[in-house]
Amino acid sequence: MLLAIKCLVILIIILHTYFLYLEMFAWKTRGPKVFKNYSKESFETTKTLAGNQGLYNGFLAAGLLWSLWIQDTTWANNVGIFFLVCVLIAGIYGAITVTPKIFLIQALPALIALILILISTR
Repeated sequence: MLLAIKCLVILIIILHTYFLYLEMFAWKTRGPKVFKNYSKESFETTKTLAGNQGLYNGFLAAGLLWSLWIQDTTWANNVGIFFLVCVLIAGIYGAITVTPKIFLIQALPALIALILILISTR
């Protein structure tokens, strides 16, 4: 189960690193292809907001990466749980406010990883 948790956490780190890239560096070029339901012009006006959002995604990825480096299992689980809950909340909020697809891409992997961590610590 530990391998499954680490694989899910690594997947989430990769996703959030991609979100950082998309929102901070490729918002006007790649953003319209990803978020097709918005006008092309809206990507120019929201570039700064997207960049800020990308930075927060980077913090989530960094926190999860940190949780993988911590040697003490209890401490690693606690840090991982904190950042996974943050990812879960962000994914739920995105699903409600932007598109339900965000739940599947962002929140569901975090939810599964959280459940596996909680089961493994019993």
